[in-house]
Amino acid sequence: MKSKSTISELDGDAQSLALTRTGPAQGRGQRTYHTSFNRRELNAILTAYGYGVSHGLWKDYAIDHLKDVAIFSIFRRASEIPLYRIEKNPKLAKRQGAYAIVTASGHILKRGHELAKVLRILHRKTLKVID
Repeated sequence: MKSKSTISELDGDAQSLALTRTGPAQGRGQRTYHTSFNRRELNAILTAYGYGVSHGLWKDYAIDHLKDVAIFSIFRRASEIPLYRIEKNPKLAKRQGAYAIVTASGHILKRGHELAKVLRILHRKTLKVID
C-alpha cells in the first residue's frame, strides 16, 4: 500500500516548498520524501514553456521528482539531452535561492529565491536556439 502526504515549508519569500512523501515507510519511523513542484510553480513553469513552444524553440519536457531536487527539463527534440533544466532545491532556499536554470553544459544561467524572476531569463530573445 502506498501512502502519500504533503508538507509545506516556507522560505524567506513566503513561497511554499513542497516535499511529498511517497511509498510505504521503510522500517520503524523512517519516511521517504521527494521534492516536488507545487501548483503555482508548475503553472509559472508551463507558462514559460508554452512561450518557447509557441515560438518553435522547444518540443518536449520532462519532470523529475528526486529526493533532494525537483527538475523540469526542456528539450528541443525528444531524443536529445535537455537544453535547460529548471531545478528546485529546497536546501538552498535560504542561501542562493531554491530555483535555478541550468544549461545542457551545466552552467547556471540564473539562480534565485523567486521562481518568476528566475524564469524571466527564458523569455529573452538572446537565448534563441539556432540550428
